[in-house]
Amino acid sequence: MIDALPRDEVGTPPPLDDAHLSWLTDSISRNRFLPQPDANSIFVGDGDFRAIGAEFLGHFVRMGGLRPHHRVLDIGCGIGRMAVPLTQYLDGERGRYDGLDPVEGGIRWCKSSVTPTYPNFSFQRLDIAHDLYNPAGKIKGRELKLPFADGQFDFIIMTSVVTHLPADEVMAYLAEIFRVLAQGGRLFMTAFIVDDVANRNATGRRDPRLAFARAGQGPCWFVPDQPPLAAVGFDDGFLEGALARTGLSVVLKSFGHWRAPGGTHYQDILVGERRRSRV
Repeated sequence: MIDALPRDEVGTPPPLDDAHLSWLTDSISRNRFLPQPDANSIFVGDGDFRAIGAEFLGHFVRMGGLRPHHRVLDIGCGIGRMAVPLTQYLDGERGRYDGLDPVEGGIRWCKSSVTPTYPNFSFQRLDIAHDLYNPAGKIKGRELKLPFADGQFDFIIMTSVVTHLPADEVMAYLAEIFRVLAQGGRLFMTAFIVDDVANRNATGRRDPRLAFARAGQGPCWFVPDQPPLAAVGFDDGFLEGALARTGLSVVLKSFGHWRAPGGTHYQDILVGERRRSRV
């Protein structure tokens, strides 16, 4: 179920051709000529590489308001799961994509397999420390500085990123996201939000990797017998509060089916917007 907050005229995206989008995402999921890494080199994410990327393209457009002319930043781009379908959607002249990730192998593959054909797609390694993905990283998460100028992006993606971050680093990321977003720009973020429903379903769930238990007084929830950052959940309301404290208005909150049957997506989704200033 989608819980969308009221939006004024300045936040309303242009009309959406949903039939065309459905055709596009279906064709992407079946297009064997699009770049795809070897299965053994995919270090994040379960499931079919093309199909999941195509599914998220639909979510970015329908739920996030992404449009072909947008300048996109993908934080935690991995090995291009979101980038590849975006090559078929972003305008080659006006649209632009920048991907960041700490894992050298993923960035190397994207640079060699995506950028030569799609020069408006750029990738760079950000040597940020992470206990699982880059333990020797030189940049501490709390000291994150994105290598971009203020107000440079219209749409920022964080899929399966805050699901691997402690609370203080989430705040550091959001502060930088606010800085590099243009007025009216949006953040599309996936998360595990632990409320009463999710907590009641913690035992006996389909995926035991998400049987969260509260860490101390919160707001974080970790999975026992797994490394703490293997999966991180947050108290319901924490992420909305974090977005608000950094200046981003929550325009959409949608619960995923990881927590209970139903829903059109797996993880929970939040969309934040840097509202335009009124005259």
